[in-house]
This record gives sequence, C-alpha cells and structure tokens, in this order.
Amino acid sequence: MRQKNAFARNFGYANTPSFSGLPTFFAQPYSNNLKNIDLAVSGIPFDCATSNRPGTRFGPRGIREASLLQIHEPPYGWDVDPFGDCKIIDYGDLLIDYANVRGFPQKLEDHVSGILKQNVTSLILGGDHYITYPILKAHAEKFGSLSLLQFDAHSDTWKANDPSDIDHGTMLYHAINDGIIDPTHSVQVGIRTTNKDPMGMNIIDAFEVHEKGPINVAKQIKDAVGNKATYLTFDIDSLDPAYAPGTGTPVWCGLTPMQVSLILRNIIGINVVGMDVVEVSPPFDNAGITSLAGAHVAVELICLWMSGK
Repeated sequence: MRQKNAFARNFGYANTPSFSGLPTFFAQPYSNNLKNIDLAVSGIPFDCATSNRPGTRFGPRGIREASLLQIHEPPYGWDVDPFGDCKIIDYGDLLIDYANVRGFPQKLEDHVSGILKQNVTSLILGGDHYITYPILKAHAEKFGSLSLLQFDAHSDTWKANDPSDIDHGTMLYHAINDGIIDPTHSVQVGIRTTNKDPMGMNIIDAFEVHEKGPINVAKQIKDAVGNKATYLTFDIDSLDPAYAPGTGTPVWCGLTPMQVSLILRNIIGINVVGMDVVEVSPPFDNAGITSLAGAHVAVELICLWMSGK
C-alpha cells in the first residue's frame, strides 16, 4: 500500500483550486520517500556562483508556484500522460548552508546520487547554472560518460583559472576536462555569446535555430547524441528576454517558447537520464512570466523523458 506524507494528496491531477494548498511542483505529493517513485523533483536554491544579477535562489519556489497554473489537465500535445501514469513527487529543497559555499558541491552531488541509487530519475529546479556540474558528476557515476543537451545563451565552457572555482560560466569546462561529458556527442542550442574555445561541443546557435527551423535542429540533435545516456540542462536565458526577463544574464535574439517546444517534441527517442531547469530569477521577473516559462519547460522535459522510456 502506498505510504503517504502527512501533507501529500494522491498522485495524478489536482482536484483543488490552484490558489489553495501548499505550492508543490504541479501539485504533486511532497515526500522524502523514494520507494516506488519514478521521478523526484528537487529544488536547489543556490545562486552563489552567479556572475551578474543574483536571485535564482528563489527560482525553485517561483517555478513551483507557476506550475500550479497547469495542474488540472495532462500536458497538451504529447502522447504521454506523466502525471497520470507516473509516480512523481516533489522531493523538496536541498538544505543549503549559505555560509559554507565550498561544501555545497559535494552536498548537492550526494543529494542527487541518493536519488539515482534508488533508480529514481531526477529533475532539478535551480538555482544558478553551476549546480549542473555536481549533478553531472552524480549522473556520470551511474551512467558513465554522458551526452549533454544544453539550451543556453552562453556556452559555460570559459576557462577556469582555479580548478576549484564555483562559477556558473566555467562548470562545463571542468565537466569536459573531467571526462564527465563527451563533447563530440553533446549539443548546445541557442548560444549567442562569444567564446573562442567551444571545447569540441556541437553548437547550434540562436541564429541557426531561427534560420533552419526547429524540426531541422531536432534532427541535428538526435544525430549528435545518438543512443548515449543524455543529460538535459535548460538555462532559461536560452529564451529571448521577451519571454524570460527574470534571469541573471539576459541576451537578446534568443529562442521562442514555440521553437523550444517543437524541438523537444521532435527529439523523442533520445535517452534522457536526468534534467534541470536553471537561472530563473523571480526578483527580476515581470508578472511571473519567467517562472511560468520555467514551469512549462520542466513539464515538457518530463514528457520527453517519459516518451523515451
């Protein structure tokens, strides 16, 4: 018999108004019990690695609240029904000691490793983009060298001067050098900032997405990642600031939500083993539209993951 948390309701779709109750992700049960769970959604309220505007520590809360606008029906246009057919929990937030930044990476890696060891898939709500590095370490420990599918305005492969730095612009430099991700089978989508050393990553910049269209981009992605275990990280600044102003380093000429949605729906079949949505910064948001974008992206990623099962 399924064990319920004191604050949890049944799995599936909510039968209460979106404006009532605790703001868990998509109104799913809040629980720290991973037994018989398919996917756990964790919040990582960390923004100590940001290089520009802070505030992404409030991202998990903002995304959860925005997700409640979607809680009563299956995601539109998908052939899967994740909240009807999967057991998904809101696993809460990682407890962060903001005075111990150096201790944070290992704590996050251990948190994700604990989820994966229970054969549960992890979806992370950030937080700044540095968090992807410890998360990738945990996934590589289980799955080996990974393909990375990254939606972003920035490559995040800038050279680090200090091997132990905690920086949301250098974490993939470390991950590639560590052998955690295989750049030849990895793709960065939406890039529109200059970095002279892509470190072997396949780049589909924002201009190429606009010129070739999402269907062609999706084919390029599938050809590149193949059947390898793929981690999908979505930086909300991959979207144009018109759709996601609430982020630390917005860059114009970005992707549209429709382009992203079409790309994701046309890469069904890739082997997604973990996901995150990062860099949502509610203090710089307007009418909650960036949090709403983050919530929609998170649901789309769940549908993509489930479609490949």
